[in-house]
Amino acid sequence: MHYIHQYASPLGNITMASNGESLTGLWFNGQKYFADTLPAENREKELPIFEQTASWLDAYFRGDIPDFTPALHMDGSPFRQMVWEILLQIPHGKVVTYGDIARMIASKTGQKTMSAQAVGGAVGHNPVSIIVPCHRVVGTSGSLTGYAGGIDKKIALLSLEKVDMVPLFIPKKGTAI
Repeated sequence: MHYIHQYASPLGNITMASNGESLTGLWFNGQKYFADTLPAENREKELPIFEQTASWLDAYFRGDIPDFTPALHMDGSPFRQMVWEILLQIPHGKVVTYGDIARMIASKTGQKTMSAQAVGGAVGHNPVSIIVPCHRVVGTSGSLTGYAGGIDKKIALLSLEKVDMVPLFIPKKGTAI
């Protein structure tokens, strides 16, 4: 059985999901790919993992850097798992590009190159937003693109982390990233 719980964040309601022990999902309600890894059979329930996650989110939204990570269990292909592990290593208040992650994976796997677009797909399907910080990934030259929760939420999260927003920009439609 999978369980859900709602969290009211300053940026909108968030749905948390769990297998009963670990956090399996965290989505802004209505975001792209909302609950796409959540089984249809689930129910609302109070769980210790949801209390821990709410504590993490409370600290984060206060502007603190949480000193723990709730237990995570994220289902995905080995490639997606590799991308999500890299996301977990991006420091609070820093950003990296999709190309940076592609180069890290190419280096790890002994390949000459890796597609930044493939990385973008894995980043976009991250089932645990905020805690697995996909909002810290930007396009080439700092373009703010590709956040399933919406660019407005990406900007708010990066601002909360005191990221220097001056070099970052929202690309115009049709602009290559």
